[in-house]
Amino acid sequence: MVAAAIAILGATGTGKSALAMRMARELPVEIISVDSAQVYRGLDIGTAKPTLSERGTVPHHLIDIRDPEDVYSAGEFRDDAHALIRAIVDRGNVPVLVGGTMLYFRALFRGIAALPAADPQIRATLDARAANEGWPALHAELAAVDPEAAARIHPHDAQRIQRALEVLAVSGRTLGEHWQGTAEHADHFSWAIGILDPGSREDLHARLAQRLDAMVAAGFVDEVRQLMSRGTLDESSPVLRLVGYRQLAEYCRGQSTLEEATRKALYATRQLAKRQMTWLRSPGLTPPSAQILRGTAFSGPDTEQLIRSLIKRITSPC
Repeated sequence: MVAAAIAILGATGTGKSALAMRMARELPVEIISVDSAQVYRGLDIGTAKPTLSERGTVPHHLIDIRDPEDVYSAGEFRDDAHALIRAIVDRGNVPVLVGGTMLYFRALFRGIAALPAADPQIRATLDARAANEGWPALHAELAAVDPEAAARIHPHDAQRIQRALEVLAVSGRTLGEHWQGTAEHADHFSWAIGILDPGSREDLHARLAQRLDAMVAAGFVDEVRQLMSRGTLDESSPVLRLVGYRQLAEYCRGQSTLEEATRKALYATRQLAKRQMTWLRSPGLTPPSAQILRGTAFSGPDTEQLIRSLIKRITSPC
């Protein structure tokens, strides 16, 4: 029997977690986080991590499983998620995968591409160029040769810009070309996928601004200071390059005012949402056989209908 699972996708700030918690009132669900930041301990406020109370009410997985110094790859996520889905189904519960890390979703839905190994010489060349020209300049170069990858990568995301250019230099093929054909190697489940559309851009931007203000009021700056006080993280550490953390770390180093840092963080969050929506428009993200349903974020009747439709699909898949 094919295991059935629900996935809830959407841009940041569209209420994905709230929808999953609402669904838990109707079904015996266990939530699997699909968030590359929530895997880290100590990153609570800035990642909008579910509260301890919420995690006590509904089982959550793949949260707080790594220290901030550790690495967690899309391949590791895929393996962990596969094992969890099967274990949850075996317990008689419904796996609900929730998050906005689209690379993880693609790895889960489509499999992992066989990418070439790292090339130290090419990486050193790219690092040297970035030191002189800046990573945004290399991002512009990537956009000229692989616009699909560039649209999903932030202009300051050094690690992913470097990897995309490295793969092209080593193999002569873009990341997208490497990913083509991976679906046939993916482990298949029966998916009911709910996609939350953000509604108007103005409404989404207003919600993101309100959420960031609430995070700062809840102690986001102190959370960043605590991470920096570990003494094991620097500007190149992935957790201090996350949206919000990067900008507030600059404030904590005295490189900007709090007002400047929050303004930059809000802009970065808007850009993240834009990249996520680019992913969601991509035909190569979700499995061809998936049942895909859409609803508008924070629209009461529409969201409720999405919940009802997902429940119907998962309980009566035929």
